[in-house]
Amino acid sequence: MPTIKAAVCHEFGAPLVIEEVQLAAPKSGEVEVTLDAVAICHSDISFADGAWGGFLPAVYGHEAAGTVSAVGEGVTGFGEGDSVVVTLIRSCGICPSCAGGAPTLCETPYDDKNGPLSTVDGKPLSQAMACGAFAEKVVVDHRQIVKIPSDMAKDVAALVSCGVITGVGAAVNAAQLRPGQDVVVIGAGGVGLNAIQGARIAGARRIIAVDMSEEKLEIAKEFGATDGVLASLKSPWKASYKALGGKGAEVVLVTVGAIPAYEQAARYMGRGGRMIMIGMPHSGETATYEPVIMAAIGQGMIGSKMGDVVIQRDIPWMIDLYQQGRLKLDELISGRWSLEQINEAIADTKTGAARRNVILFDRA
Repeated sequence: MPTIKAAVCHEFGAPLVIEEVQLAAPKSGEVEVTLDAVAICHSDISFADGAWGGFLPAVYGHEAAGTVSAVGEGVTGFGEGDSVVVTLIRSCGICPSCAGGAPTLCETPYDDKNGPLSTVDGKPLSQAMACGAFAEKVVVDHRQIVKIPSDMAKDVAALVSCGVITGVGAAVNAAQLRPGQDVVVIGAGGVGLNAIQGARIAGARRIIAVDMSEEKLEIAKEFGATDGVLASLKSPWKASYKALGGKGAEVVLVTVGAIPAYEQAARYMGRGGRMIMIGMPHSGETATYEPVIMAAIGQGMIGSKMGDVVIQRDIPWMIDLYQQGRLKLDELISGRWSLEQINEAIADTKTGAARRNVILFDRA
């Protein structure tokens, strides 16, 4: 069995270890993708820190792009040499959720302990999030990949696999924003900036960015925010109301997994407003609300996983927007790192200053 280089998590909260691992050949319905780039998402960091449990050792990483290098039996529509993005959205295509047009909620379980990865001595190695893209190659189900233009830079394309579809999709698909509605986006990090772009594309009247950093609020305006509010204010929602002409927002997009952000989010909503829950707190953390108020004025909360996207439909659309100059992607990249520098890139991401750090693989 061939070996590849990967960043392996052996202990929650400990640095990842760069080592040789084994990757099985693609089975029926699977493809092998040789990666050019993988971005670091906060979900990878949370998993590696033990926030949501899981089997160890494991290879994380799920926001990737590369070239198809092998195709398993029964795969149609893809061939060796195709440029693709790789996502964690592994849908069976036949369960009620998939058949109902919600592949991000696929009900068919995936056994990440018995995937294509193993240690060099043949022991189980978890392919986390059905992807395991902190590695030179991945073997994934063909439904997890989407073709991209061959001339599109892979480091830019990788961002579309998660952060972009999650943010833009939450605004367009989950919130179902209509032109003229007002939006508050809590968190101006990678997903938050894309939620802002999604709100702009959907025709929002005003888009209020809320964040702890003044610098990030200024960046948010470059991506389409009309106003910025510091979350550290005593009552930041009052500043939002003022910017919206004395009213709450129709939609509040919570893009960070911080409990204070969730507990304050309802205060930004107007009558009939809806909170879209995107950011994922650690397991066991809870937020409290006063339901009588929400019931009395028709407010609601909606969870959104991966922007509720159908990748075969939404990713080509978003790439087309990028090619038209209507969706910013290049500007989302904060830094480019080698696989050997992944722990430094993770540490930089943890500071909260980075939009997206991208690992580039040496294909020489």
